[in-house]
Amino acid sequence: MNTSMINASVTMGQLQQKLDTTANNMANSNTNGFKRRNVQFSDLLFQQINNKFDSKNEVGRLTPVGIRAGSGARVSSTAVSLEMGAIKTTERPLDIALLSPELFFQVQKKDTDGKTVMEYTRDGAFYLKPGGGKGDLELVTSDGSAVMGDKGPIRIPAGYKEISIGQNGNISVTLSNGRIVNSGRMALVDVVHPQLLKAVGHNFRIPAGVNENQVVRAANPASVNMQQGALEMSNVNTGNEMTDIINMQRSYQFNARTITMADQMMGLVNGIR
Repeated sequence: MNTSMINASVTMGQLQQKLDTTANNMANSNTNGFKRRNVQFSDLLFQQINNKFDSKNEVGRLTPVGIRAGSGARVSSTAVSLEMGAIKTTERPLDIALLSPELFFQVQKKDTDGKTVMEYTRDGAFYLKPGGGKGDLELVTSDGSAVMGDKGPIRIPAGYKEISIGQNGNISVTLSNGRIVNSGRMALVDVVHPQLLKAVGHNFRIPAGVNENQVVRAANPASVNMQQGALEMSNVNTGNEMTDIINMQRSYQFNARTITMADQMMGLVNGIR
């Protein structure tokens, strides 16, 4: 097969992967705390063709001797962008926005096989559900996952009147009789190497075989900064994503045209008598 056809077909397949990632970004443009993914490409260099060395003409040459032939481009990595999204004020007491881009909430949930796993999220839209024990309520995410505090899942007394979450993550609950009780502090993590995280929906997990200490660490209480009654929106810029789609479409058409032209050239060669 013509080398140009191989280059074009391989690149078209990788462009499809970038298109899928961009489409996922746009689909989550209204998802609270969603972090966009950036696709990065690299050349596929696999063949080195060495010619006879000519020392007289090679003086001052900075590149390696010979010709390097590749087969298009490939997706080298999909990087997570931790850039902050816009903060939207909701005035809802259980909505919390993290104001530091590297901080994440910890949530505990059941995996498909029934195992308890830890996930990390920037979505601060929380709710209360029964089941905290002793008639208490449990602070959970929209899918029912338990929000973790410094002493485990966060419990709220059932007869509460008001919930106040401080800028440093301390949770104070005012009961119906006016008494104020402390329900602990929200357990946040500081993500050290976000590119090692595995995306699970719009949350993240630490992949199997990766040391947790290499990826996250407990957040320093002095550096915690959050806002009650607000939510962080997605950091997806739909204008930029649409521009990327247009560029990908043009690249895809260019490579498709390359295959067509190579096929025509092979047809002309085969037609020679």
